[in-house]
Order: sequence, then C-alpha cells, then structure tokens
Amino acid sequence: MRNISDRTALITGGAARVGRAITLALAGAGARVAVHYNHSAKAAQEAVARAQALGAEAQAFQADLADPQATRALAAAVQARFGGVDVLVHAASPFVRASLVETTLEMWRQAMGVLAESFLLLAQALAPGMIARGEGAIVAILDRGVFDPWPKYLSHSVGKSALWALARSLAVELAPQVRVNGVVPGPVLPPPGFPQAHVQRLAEGTLLGRWGSPQDVADAVLYLVRADYVTGEVLFVDGGERWTHRR
Repeated sequence: MRNISDRTALITGGAARVGRAITLALAGAGARVAVHYNHSAKAAQEAVARAQALGAEAQAFQADLADPQATRALAAAVQARFGGVDVLVHAASPFVRASLVETTLEMWRQAMGVLAESFLLLAQALAPGMIARGEGAIVAILDRGVFDPWPKYLSHSVGKSALWALARSLAVELAPQVRVNGVVPGPVLPPPGFPQAHVQRLAEGTLLGRWGSPQDVADAVLYLVRADYVTGEVLFVDGGERWTHRR
C-alpha cells in the first residue's frame, strides 16, 4: 500500500470540505476514487471533475448513510463499478448541536447511523475483499469530541466515540491484512459565516498559534494509508490544540 496507484478508495463525505481534500489527495496519488455524498450532488460532481483532471478514475455515489439499506447498496455499487475497494476513508459526519434535553431520538439515531453503524456495514461489506487481496487500509475521521466531549453536541460526541471504539476493534480483528487507524483534525476549516473573533480565538488556542488546512488532514490520511507498520492508532492534526492547557 505504499504505492496506491491503481488502487480504489471510497471516501464517505468525499464531496465537500475536508472530505473533498482527502478525495483529491488520494486521486493525486493515483488512486481511483469513489466519492460518496448525500445531499451535495453538485459538490460531488465538481470533486469528480477535479479528480479526473488529476488523471484519476472517479465517480460519485449517493447514499443516506443513516439508512442501512442505502449503505449496503453503496458498498455494492462501488464494488460493482470498480471491482473492489482497497481503501475506505469514513469522513461523513453530521454535526448537530443539541444538549441532553434537546436531543431527540431521531437526532441520536441519525448520528449513530452515519458515524458508527454505516462504518460497521461498510467494513462488513468491503473488508472481506481486502483480506482476499492480501491488504487494505481503513481510516476513520474523528474529532476532539472522542477525547474531550463537546458541550451541547451530545449525539455527535458519543457517535464519534463509538466510531473510534469500532475502529480499534476492527484493527484487532482485521489484522494483519487490513490496517485501521483514525485521524483527529483540529481547527482546519471554519464553517461558513464563522465569526472572525472565534477564528482568532481558536488559532490562539493551538500551540502553533494558527489554523491548519484540509490538506493537512489529507496528508495525514495519505500517511496512514501508506504506513504499513501502523494500525490501531490515532493521529492528531490539531497544531497542538489539546496541549495548550499545559502552557
């Protein structure tokens, strides 16, 4: 897997923001890319066009990952189109603000479905092919909520924690053929309309005193896909954000 040219990668949430950067990084490294999206059809087609401009074979696939049937259909469609998947990057993630009292069962099931259950179903569908071919790489995109719960983002934090617990278990169960790791991005891309004062405060909350970029996360994913002796690990790409309380 040190050379991923002529390999196939499925990137959930691969149409926009950090997922898009991961898609283009894998395409630029020579992989065929299956770009998953749910509502972002235009962004998915743009990501496919950019990947093709880099010389990669690419196609967009729509699926609501909160729906188990849609997730299974996504895995089947990608395998039918490309003949198998060698790399799975799970970047799709709802980010709903809701406290304990505000969290509805629908919100909870949506978060768990997209973050954890779809990851399980995709691994069940794709890992056997990886094992049969002798190798594969899976990367889960996590966040600080796994290690430091976000106030008023209950279902998101718990869902990401479940995702990391599942990734660790898969690293054990799928070894030695398939490696499973996680990436924790820090401040790399503010949401639209994010106040400048908040941007500055988050920059000052890192050891490096600045924001990173989606490309920093994509570079970390590429490293983990290629790192043949790394599995069951999590890589923080946060500018030292988690250590600022030590200063």
